[in-house]
Amino acid sequence: MSLLTRGAPRSRLALAQRIVAPLPWAVMLVGILVDEILQSTGQHTPTVLLTALAIFFPLLVLQTALAAAIHPKRRLALVLLIAALSTWALGSILVNAARVDQEATFPGNGEWLFLVSYLGMAGYLLRDVDRRQARPARSWLDIVIICGGTASLACLLVVTPVQAASHQEGVSLLLALIYPLADMILALLVLGQSLLQTRTDRRKSLMIGGAFLLLGVADSALALQGSASTYDFGNVSYALWGASFSLLVAAACRPPQSVIRAVPKSADTPVLMGAGVVALIVLTLRPDDTLAYYMLPPSILTLVAVGARLVLALRDANRANDAFALSQTDDLTKLPNRRAVRAWLSTELAARNPLALMLLDLDGFKDINDSLGHRAGDTVLRLVAVRMTEGVDAHARVARLGGDEFAIIMDTTDEIVLMETAHHVLRELAKPLLVEDIEITPAGSIGVTVAGPEDDDGSEVLRRADVAMYQAKNAGLGVALYDSQLDDFTRSRLQMAEELRKAIADGQIEVWYQPQLDAATMQVCGLEALVRWRHPIQGVISPVSFLPAARRAGLMGQLSEVVAKQAVEDFDARRRAGLDVAVAINCAPPELLGPTFLPRLYAAIEKWDIPVDRLVLEVTEDTFLDDPQHTREVLLELRSHGVQVAIDDYGTGFSSLTYLRNLPVQELKIDRALIANVASDARSRMIVASTIQLAHALEMRIVAEGVENAADLVALVAMGIDTVQGYHLARPMPADQVERWVRDWTRNNNSSESSAKDVADPEQDREESR
Repeated sequence: MSLLTRGAPRSRLALAQRIVAPLPWAVMLVGILVDEILQSTGQHTPTVLLTALAIFFPLLVLQTALAAAIHPKRRLALVLLIAALSTWALGSILVNAARVDQEATFPGNGEWLFLVSYLGMAGYLLRDVDRRQARPARSWLDIVIICGGTASLACLLVVTPVQAASHQEGVSLLLALIYPLADMILALLVLGQSLLQTRTDRRKSLMIGGAFLLLGVADSALALQGSASTYDFGNVSYALWGASFSLLVAAACRPPQSVIRAVPKSADTPVLMGAGVVALIVLTLRPDDTLAYYMLPPSILTLVAVGARLVLALRDANRANDAFALSQTDDLTKLPNRRAVRAWLSTELAARNPLALMLLDLDGFKDINDSLGHRAGDTVLRLVAVRMTEGVDAHARVARLGGDEFAIIMDTTDEIVLMETAHHVLRELAKPLLVEDIEITPAGSIGVTVAGPEDDDGSEVLRRADVAMYQAKNAGLGVALYDSQLDDFTRSRLQMAEELRKAIADGQIEVWYQPQLDAATMQVCGLEALVRWRHPIQGVISPVSFLPAARRAGLMGQLSEVVAKQAVEDFDARRRAGLDVAVAINCAPPELLGPTFLPRLYAAIEKWDIPVDRLVLEVTEDTFLDDPQHTREVLLELRSHGVQVAIDDYGTGFSSLTYLRNLPVQELKIDRALIANVASDARSRMIVASTIQLAHALEMRIVAEGVENAADLVALVAMGIDTVQGYHLARPMPADQVERWVRDWTRNNNSSESSAKDVADPEQDREESR
């Protein structure tokens, strides 16, 4: 075999194997056919079968050796099979050689070789499995139980009648019965391996199992000879033996599967218990001494294996219970963990019991870990767990979800009781702790949600409590009850984000414009570009509805680029139509400071040849506060390109005069919150007036947005505002309506001015007409 391995490549070896494969079948058929012909002519001699055996078995060995050379990973299993074939062949030759001159008595010298060959076949079956599928001890016990129980049943239903019919006894009966029993056990071994899925090639398993069944039928002929003690077999028996070995070798030579098609599994409990019951029944029948040779061993082995399997099952059950308890317990605080909370929620929701969930998150816990170390943090968590448990009644269940998050499950939906309990827990937590010789006062935020009759998912209840907890934390309330109106993470809003992503790609985003008027002349001096979403079903959607979803989904960059590109194109179209007014584009801080927005804006300006002094980029105050140095560099770059910058929503945050002094900003836009009621509110009027003076002193234009009535407009103009915009003057409109509106406004405004002049000085008009 080593010569074959070192010789021709595998392709030639595979070709040789395909050529050799049908030859054993041909030799067997020819030998049996010739023997039948000689028997019919009265010239029968065992020499023909002896010659056929001398050719048949070497061909099988050669075929198996070629397979071992082709598949080196299976070499040991195939070598064991070669040894079994060679041993059986030698025993068969010895038995048939003794029959040449005289009748051979049973048992002959070759019988021991037959028994040895079964060891080789059993070794082949045990080795020729998928080695990738590791088998625990319980799986092999399953095989022993299945095979032993079936062997016991076969002894009771098959072997016992055979013994009664054959009238043999002693060693000859034992040997005669060993062979079919061994064949049956090996067939059962293949069945067990298939059940446990260590044999994944179903066709190969059927071939091997069929081979041992044929071998068992052939071996049963010896036990059915009655009282004869000689070898007297017909060609049918020889054909069965030959077919069984040929089928076994053909199955062994099949290439292994490269893909695992099934997951290994253990046998079902009813199968194992059934095998044990059969073995117990066999033992209960108390067979006589003759039957005890072959009935007691498989039955006793089966019961021992069943006992061992029950011990393993009990041990596994205990371990599973311990593991389940540990899997639902937090190691640090010994409270139930997130898995336990999910299980509780599922159970209570399924039973439709009253249920409320609180989620507590400690405030500033990271500072404790960073300052004192994780050991001190663990101490704080354990003490918090104790205080939370003491701070609720006995019916409430406290758990630690992980980190510094804790949960409380209560069997009530009374919101007053829930809020009182939450505040009581916070008061208990606020009592000082002594950790690492430092007094610490823990604080936390609690979100509360109540499960409704429509709730059937514990994950949704957890999510709502988490949202409420963050609402409490962000607002500094301590405790907050879930409010769906403040929930930015609902399924519908997630769906809106996905629809918006598609809308950007499909061109559903539109740019509308709101006119800006020069306060001195009331002529249109600019347009602010505003985004709108024309939804195919809902119609035009305001940015208030979808911008939060765009921010969460990371779509603001794409959205800003679409708006800027469309605003530049619309500006070029209006300029070609004779309308040359500046356009203001809103830009969020991440986009302004990001790497892509401005380069693409510059590219669009260059493509459409836009006068950069007619383009204003509106940014909010937080842009300057987050990263002042980077912001300054970006604004200087904008100034070098000629693009103007306006500070949008000025006055809504903690405005700093530092960036007004240091940064290249050309325009301030006072937020509508300060503009509203400026005519009637003296404090608002004072703030706006001082802001206008400050902007003019810094040589900045100042714009009032959100002008909603004539009184505010008159007050703003009197204070010296430069530009005004708002619903009192014009609402945002689509791009195709802007040009007509501007021309109508200009014409009407000019007509009003002419009428005013006629009323003011008619004599001068008459002079001019002359």
